[in-house]
Amino acid sequence: MSILSYDFRSFLRYDELAAWLHALAAAHPRLLTVSAYGRSHEGRALLLATLTDAQTGPHDAKPAHWVDANIHATEVTGGVAALYLIHALVTRHAAGEPVATEALRTRTFYVAPRVNPDGVEAALGSRPRHHRSSVRPWPWPSGHRWPGLHPEDVDGDGRVLQMRVPDPDGAWVEHPEEPRVLTPVGPLGAPEGARRYRVFTEGLVEAYDGFTVPAPRDPAGLDLNRNFPVGWSRAIPGAGDHPLSEPEVDALVRAICARPNVCGYNAFHTSGGMLLRPSSSAPDSTLPPVDLKVFASFGAHFTPLTTYPVYSVFESVTWDPAKPMGGVADDWAYEHLGVYAWTTEFWDAIYRVTGVHSTQDLWYMGPTPEQHLAMCRWCDARGVDGYVPWRPFAHPQLGPVELGGVDAFRVWVNAPACVLKEEVAPHADVAIYQALASPRLEVKGVWVDELGGGLWRVRAGVANVGWLGTEVTQWARDRGLVLPITLELSGVEVVEGEALSRAGQLAGRAAFTHSGGALAEGTPDRLSRAWVVRAAPGDEVVVTARHPRCGVAVGRARVGG
Repeated sequence: MSILSYDFRSFLRYDELAAWLHALAAAHPRLLTVSAYGRSHEGRALLLATLTDAQTGPHDAKPAHWVDANIHATEVTGGVAALYLIHALVTRHAAGEPVATEALRTRTFYVAPRVNPDGVEAALGSRPRHHRSSVRPWPWPSGHRWPGLHPEDVDGDGRVLQMRVPDPDGAWVEHPEEPRVLTPVGPLGAPEGARRYRVFTEGLVEAYDGFTVPAPRDPAGLDLNRNFPVGWSRAIPGAGDHPLSEPEVDALVRAICARPNVCGYNAFHTSGGMLLRPSSSAPDSTLPPVDLKVFASFGAHFTPLTTYPVYSVFESVTWDPAKPMGGVADDWAYEHLGVYAWTTEFWDAIYRVTGVHSTQDLWYMGPTPEQHLAMCRWCDARGVDGYVPWRPFAHPQLGPVELGGVDAFRVWVNAPACVLKEEVAPHADVAIYQALASPRLEVKGVWVDELGGGLWRVRAGVANVGWLGTEVTQWARDRGLVLPITLELSGVEVVEGEALSRAGQLAGRAAFTHSGGALAEGTPDRLSRAWVVRAAPGDEVVVTARHPRCGVAVGRARVGG
């Protein structure tokens, strides 16, 4: 079977993903190229797909949208979404679909579908091990296994499930309607006759003393999404030795900064079915109000497409505001680059099975027993092996245990195969929409008037035809993060005026809708320049407008034409 027959209903291993990307690029060389922007801790190439219509200009001469995925090892749904976006762009363009054709004609997409290939390989292996993110041993570089539980597949069935041990003091009992689902023991104790269990994630116990099973001091290890150079602190779990200490994050930041045409950013994660926006560490009152309005405008389009509500991380998702998240990618993209940045948390299992969105504390509180029961029944009705009957197992440290319960990786952390493509597909339209909102320069006209004596006056009109302003965000504008437009006149001798000049910034159409309702603001989206030149009839005048984010636009006129 051809690798190009991949149907987005499974998770590709690294070699399969690389083969698929290269095969698609070979099939669409005008639209897609694949390159490496760095190497992972274990030496795997970090792959970047660059998508644009090469016949309408190079990728770095157009405004761009950046998407990356799989920075967290087990959140593999995001990687499928990134691959689906790549596939949707090239196949829709090939089919002549107008929006995709316009997007690739005028914009560039940079897609890094697997930021953390080492961690994902461990999660998708035949005997999986689940890391939070990087597989590099940290904070103890020796990789010593400290006493306690280390989650992994102990029986070799390709899954990391649950382990339960009968214990009269256990915190769990079987749900009265479904033994695969456990329910907590409340303050009044267990129902009479109910067997209580102590429950662990499937794994091995290092240095078991026969009585206690501590969690290792740093069970999650490195978290690559706490290693970005914004709000970084060693007090944040998994933050690394210093900002950009990890090769995957260092390479990602350098790759993005090497592409100043990036005007928007989205990181694909799981789970919860949410679109998260900055800030992770500060209240909305510290952000420019116009940026909040633009985020809301995007969300008003994105939520109907995807069903995903929009939340501020700090205002709505942070468990303890006194201990906010820091070192995260979307905050870095917004604060350091000054672009509208998002984290997409794919897959709200609760919404799928109940029609009610997950609460914002799901990451901290987890599903309720009734939500587990609903998911168990949903899985059974669709033939999804998400809740496994308990079976005895001779554990090498704990002795007799039972393995089973929920396969959280396959049904809670990630969308099951039967709905995977359906879950990720609408997000291609989200990326295309934000890309088409980016600023873009056009030279609207170059006019040449004769002055006599071989002298001519040249006038040029330049416009930002995009929805956003050339600086993209107010945050960027306030901090001077973006270099201005430059105009260059070439082809003739300039007598008066600068052949190369700075021309400031231009508003976009969003300014007209975020300006207090006024409809006659003038032309903040346009600029003009004039020069006196010496030329002969028939000479060509070339005006080139450049902007690091908005691309390159060229206008031409013939002297005396």
